[in-house]
Amino acid sequence: MFEQKGYLKVDFDQNPDIFIINTCSVTENADKKCKKIVKEAKKISPNGYVAIIGCYAQLKPQEIAQIPGVDAVLGAAEKFRLIELLDGFAKEQETKVLTSEIQEATTFNNAFSINDRTRTFLKVQDGCNYGCAFCTIPLARGKSRSDTISNILETAREIALTDVKEIVLTGVNIGDFGIHDGRRKENFEDLVRALDEIEGINRFRISSIEPNLLTNEIIKFVAQSKRFVPHFHIPLQSGSNEILRKMGRRYLRELYVDRVNKIKTLMPHCCIGVDVIVGFPGETDELFLETYNFLNELDISYLHVFTYSERANTRAVDMEGIVPIKKRNERSKMLRILSEKKKRKFYDENLGQTYTVLFEEDIENGKMHGFTENYIRIAAKYDPILINELKLVTLWEINPSGAVDAVEPETEYQSH
Repeated sequence: MFEQKGYLKVDFDQNPDIFIINTCSVTENADKKCKKIVKEAKKISPNGYVAIIGCYAQLKPQEIAQIPGVDAVLGAAEKFRLIELLDGFAKEQETKVLTSEIQEATTFNNAFSINDRTRTFLKVQDGCNYGCAFCTIPLARGKSRSDTISNILETAREIALTDVKEIVLTGVNIGDFGIHDGRRKENFEDLVRALDEIEGINRFRISSIEPNLLTNEIIKFVAQSKRFVPHFHIPLQSGSNEILRKMGRRYLRELYVDRVNKIKTLMPHCCIGVDVIVGFPGETDELFLETYNFLNELDISYLHVFTYSERANTRAVDMEGIVPIKKRNERSKMLRILSEKKKRKFYDENLGQTYTVLFEEDIENGKMHGFTENYIRIAAKYDPILINELKLVTLWEINPSGAVDAVEPETEYQSH
């Protein structure tokens, strides 16, 4: 939008005239991070115009307006109109606060990332109708709404012309895709089937999808599709049914096991990532161990571990059984160690196999890196010609940095 109006995008440290700072409310310390970045911006460009957008801006606009150096705060419904609303980015005495009730954030705004030439993140859905006890996202992003399948196909074709090889489908609650103007008109399975026919894109990857929305039909389709890769990221949050009920999740652990088993039966080499929250109110040592043991026995590939932190205006804030911070951190560390073991085991099981790697501009110590279709990080000798290319390799061994060294497939693996 900025470029269409004649603005030029520059790096943060290149003395910008305007800083647009996008904030989150999911991870901790949104306020501290925001203050820190504003401070850095003012150091780099003392006269720069600073506008704050994103989830934290929707939830606590007045709090942000008090941060020295902030010129404008825009809510969820306003951020996509910021060029029009801030009219020339002229500084004023008072901080401009442009936010409305979250109920007014009802339009879907098409967006995709354009700066990484190997992979693009394409937003297909926004908002969430779920009311998990720990989460502020529905308060910050509004109701579930989506782009149309026809629009998404058009965008995917547009992306294909830029020589991008992989599209990652993203959304706040991606499996809930298909709601337009408050009514369900399409569904995620139909979107996946339609995208699989797009020429010019080699890979589609599904980002995080709720277990209750990841249907057997979607799993079966991915298993035999042309372009969708064998990689799922499925939030669990807890391996204890008692905690899942308290969290207000829409499934129990039995359903989760069922999904993992289904995936692994059809795609034994599939990578499965898991989100998990530790230290939720009421999580006793026994209930945490229930989660730990559940994950330990599950055939998964890695974990994203979140330490529970209190959020205003959520049901969890008033729950009893607060877990001390020290204990939350200890549990978090235990699960991160488990994640490393799971990842190593998954990598280990795939040694000797031949996969396709999409090499990226990710160079370390003379080696280039990329990911296989099933999300194994590969290291190979640097060759500039291979960047943004798909190459068949055989996985050889796990190197000290935790990536997998690969060799040409025609090299006899055993002879090494």
